[in-house]
Amino acid sequence: MLASGAAFGDPVTLSGITFSDELGGFRILQGSGTGSADDPFVVVEEIFDDEPAVLVIRGLSASFGNPVRSNHFAGFALTKIAINRTSQVWQEFSMELQEVRGQESDYHDGLSFGQDAGGPRLLGSDRFTAVAGTDEPFDGVVFGGGSVASGQQVSLRVIVTDNSPRPEFYLVQRRRLGVAASGPAEDAGG
Repeated sequence: MLASGAAFGDPVTLSGITFSDELGGFRILQGSGTGSADDPFVVVEEIFDDEPAVLVIRGLSASFGNPVRSNHFAGFALTKIAINRTSQVWQEFSMELQEVRGQESDYHDGLSFGQDAGGPRLLGSDRFTAVAGTDEPFDGVVFGGGSVASGQQVSLRVIVTDNSPRPEFYLVQRRRLGVAASGPAEDAGG
């Protein structure tokens, strides 16, 4: 397992939106896409710490627009590919949006995972079969009904929207841990 002091990746900027791993616990490996539903931003990262991995996102604004075409001022589709570099099995993967680090995003800040999008919210995963979104009292999504062993990767799809975009916000990523891996990881499919 890598120590939490491992080198971070360079920030990735896609269509003016910058994704950064500067707060630690994981490393961004690469990114691609335009943020539309057909061509989502794809951010590939390896998580090597059991603590929350906080992705810093900069550049979302009304001038960026909304390539997912929901009824919000700004938004984008995001696929995260997370590689498990811990010694633990992930039994759930949750994401929470925060405009201010450490404070829950409430209804009044306009930031959400496509709340009241006027269409599909595009939530999904290749390894987790259950997805539950929370709009109040905070904005979160939990992926469950599966597992990701050490060395495996998971793909997670969301849309991020904002009616009053700020130049910087946070995507807090948490994993509910299972038992430690003991031997070669078995492929759970996906």
